[in-house]
Amino acid sequence: MALCCAISNEVPEHPVLSPISGHIFERRLIEKYVKENGTDPMTGDKLAVEMLIDVKASPLVKPRPPSSTSIPAILKALQDEWDAVMLHSFTLRQQLQTARQELSHALYQHDAACRVIARLTKEVTAAREALATLKPQAGITAGSYAAPTAPQLSYAAEAGPESAEHPMEEAGMSDEVLDKLQDKATLLTVERKKRGKTVPEGLATSSDIRNYRQLASHTGLHSASVPGILSLDICLKDTSKIVTGGNDKNAVVFNKDTQQVMAILKGHQKKVTSVIYHPEEELVFTASPDSTIRVWGVQTAQCAQIIRAHESPVTGISLHATGDYLLSSSVDMHWAFSDLRTGQVLCKVSDPASQNALTCAQFHPDGLIFGTGTEDSMIKVWDLKERINVANFPGHQGPITSIAFSENGYFLATSAEDSVVKLWDLRKLKNFKTIQLDDKYEVRSLSFDQSGTYLAVAGTDVRVYICKQWHELGVFNDHTAMATGVKFGHNSQFIASASMDRSVKFFGTPAM
Repeated sequence: MALCCAISNEVPEHPVLSPISGHIFERRLIEKYVKENGTDPMTGDKLAVEMLIDVKASPLVKPRPPSSTSIPAILKALQDEWDAVMLHSFTLRQQLQTARQELSHALYQHDAACRVIARLTKEVTAAREALATLKPQAGITAGSYAAPTAPQLSYAAEAGPESAEHPMEEAGMSDEVLDKLQDKATLLTVERKKRGKTVPEGLATSSDIRNYRQLASHTGLHSASVPGILSLDICLKDTSKIVTGGNDKNAVVFNKDTQQVMAILKGHQKKVTSVIYHPEEELVFTASPDSTIRVWGVQTAQCAQIIRAHESPVTGISLHATGDYLLSSSVDMHWAFSDLRTGQVLCKVSDPASQNALTCAQFHPDGLIFGTGTEDSMIKVWDLKERINVANFPGHQGPITSIAFSENGYFLATSAEDSVVKLWDLRKLKNFKTIQLDDKYEVRSLSFDQSGTYLAVAGTDVRVYICKQWHELGVFNDHTAMATGVKFGHNSQFIASASMDRSVKFFGTPAM
């Protein structure tokens, strides 16, 4: 900051401030003036030397006095200065060039190092994936797995795996199909009445389930590079056989007793979000956001049929009690009923009163009605033969995540993104019980056991409840990420669960 003395109009060497007038003065000049007059030179008011205030300022640099007294001497000085500037500029250019070369070399080395790191990372990931799948894959050899003899599925030649790229046309539900559905429902009702309330022999008791612990954990079924298992199902005929669907676009059939992979099912273009193991035949059904449903032969590990019932991601599938038909739901707001033997879509229906995506679907045990969940928190019950909506269950908040019917056909369990499980009485069409879970608890899957005695919940953890009393029997926190699927083994002697931590875990009574 430039200061100017109010007396000399020059920049002061030792500036001081007069508190009377606020002006800046050279100390030696103002002191002399004050000693002679005793007043401020600008206002005439009384001022003493002791009242002056020192001002801190940068030291004054005076110009160098001229050393050249002639024009030639001045020109010589300017020439010398110019030469010095040119030499300094030349030195700076050399240093800049050297710095550029060093920087270019460093960037080249960095790029090469990044390429090496990327290649090594890829090799490490591949090695880890190979190592993770080494143990289960040891059981796979060409044609080595001899599955039990099962009825073979016959497919129409024109409905092969790649026969259609667009949703199929509806074939319609013939009287033969309707009679088949009714006969099966009647038969199941008669069998259920014969069983009555008899508890199956060998069914695990409540105390058994309370003592369940983790028996095994398998993390090598799906790819380590795209971790996460999204769905799980168990073969009812042989509950040692498990099928899982993963984020890696594959489904895997695994035998928990032999700890060997029976088949790796590859073909979906996106993740596999739903899987079903046929209860009587060596068939697996998978659904994906790639808008397709695939039918697989376990023995051949090949896709035998592609059902294109929807135009948008498929959100849920359910197998009819006859074992011949498949129900599917989709983001396209439709549910579809398809024939597995021919690959034909028999009917495709949407609710004209609702314009919301369907999030899940599940058949009633008798197969004449089924339930669907919607994105707007509604559970809808449908009559399959009439293809009409016969009941609606509101009350949840957020998209419905899972629905499950009990084996006796009386109860329906539902969940959404509201941390509760609701139980509905299908005879009275009302909610008779709400299980309040922990705050921010996420439910991804619900499953009743085959006797209708227990209900399993998978989500933030895995929980088991006893039906009718609806008391909690056990909580399993062994997964390190969200549990996405849970199923009971034969007579509930074990529980299988799948998770986003890439593991399938089995819980049961520890061996003594």
